[in-house]
Amino acid sequence: MSDLVAWAVTTGATGMRTQARGLAEAVAGVAIEKTVTIRPPWNLLPAAWAPFPLWGVEGLAPPWPDVMVTCGRKSAMASVAVKHASDGRTITVHVQDPLTDPRAFDLVVAMPHDKVTGPNVIKAQTALHDLTPEKLAQAADKWRERFAPLGHPLVGVIIGGPTRSYDFGADDGVRFVELLQKLKRETGAGLAITPSPRTPMALRQLIGAAFAHDPRVYLWDREGANPYHGILALADRLVVTSDSVSMMSEAVATPHPVEVFDLGGERHAGILDRLIEEGLVARFEGAAEPPKTKGPVNSTTIAAEAVKKILAERGAAPA
Repeated sequence: MSDLVAWAVTTGATGMRTQARGLAEAVAGVAIEKTVTIRPPWNLLPAAWAPFPLWGVEGLAPPWPDVMVTCGRKSAMASVAVKHASDGRTITVHVQDPLTDPRAFDLVVAMPHDKVTGPNVIKAQTALHDLTPEKLAQAADKWRERFAPLGHPLVGVIIGGPTRSYDFGADDGVRFVELLQKLKRETGAGLAITPSPRTPMALRQLIGAAFAHDPRVYLWDREGANPYHGILALADRLVVTSDSVSMMSEAVATPHPVEVFDLGGERHAGILDRLIEEGLVARFEGAAEPPKTKGPVNSTTIAAEAVKKILAERGAAPA
């Protein structure tokens, strides 16, 4: 285990926490999560205008860590402030476009569609996350017996829901269920289905009615343990809805073929098109044959190697 101290700092949003925590754990083995609040008027200003010393940042105090990973525009200000407060000793890594000069950080990990560029900016194919082979192996052991009656091939179905950019409406739900029925009819596959907190109740009910009394369909009722990691570990192929870049990114980090149910919308359209072009996913159309997708791809591991290189250059490489 490394003796490095690594903080994962965000304003608390789940997706951002996962990205920051995943990278910090990949670098140091253990991540100390911290949630910050940026007080007005600092929360309205670019990160480069960070207060000194930490006037507008609540939730952080010395001793400062060896590595600090932030994710999200507001937490970028905390990163800049800690860099100054630690006299530059803390290596600061920001995930996503900080919307400020990237030279304020030691490393920026952005995605191809982000406009930020610079010698200390790397572009990741997918979003970062905290999924590891070890976690998948543990989940497989936990869920193998429960999923055994579903048989093979086993299709893992991971469902999101409406966002500010996507409307997962009734028509989308009907089309999605029809494609799942087509796939099951043509392949005889078992289905392991997990909704997210954003999945509309109407869609959950629609899926439940469509596969009622089918012993080879498991639909998580959102009670008890979430089978999400178990599905990622044990499915023979994965179907994911396009509303979540994080869900798509975690799916392609597994060795399984990945298909994406395209909800349209402009925000993620370019990301999905790129993933298809790169051969990492295919559009879900209910085809009997699983797509031949390239994988696994884990951008967290790649970003962690870039951070470890900086540590090595400063004589603080993790054990």
